Amino acid sequence: MSDPLSILKTLRRPRLLIRAARFGLTDYRRERDLSRLMKCVRLPSPLQSLGALLEQEEQMEATRKSGDATYSVARHIEVLIALMAEARLLPRTDARP
Repeated sequence: MSDPLSILKTLRRPRLLIRAARFGLTDYRRERDLSRLMKCVRLPSPLQSLGALLEQEEQMEATRKSGDATYSVARHIEVLIALMAEARLLPRTDARP
């Protein structure tokens, strides 16, 4: 299951993290937020950014679960917001005939 959208659909995170990320979607600005999170000048396509953001999120989740003091809830929520927003930018594929 290497498709970023499939991986995103199967993510299971604490409800509070997801609710906070959904709340933050209204303030998401791709140019400002994605360039800061990914530390890039030229923004990648939504599909490319999903892959990179998923890697960041997996690392953050591992840090959260380990109880490491370097874990940042705010940063984790920012990454989740970006994941949700970038997924919305992907073209829809309807299975209907």
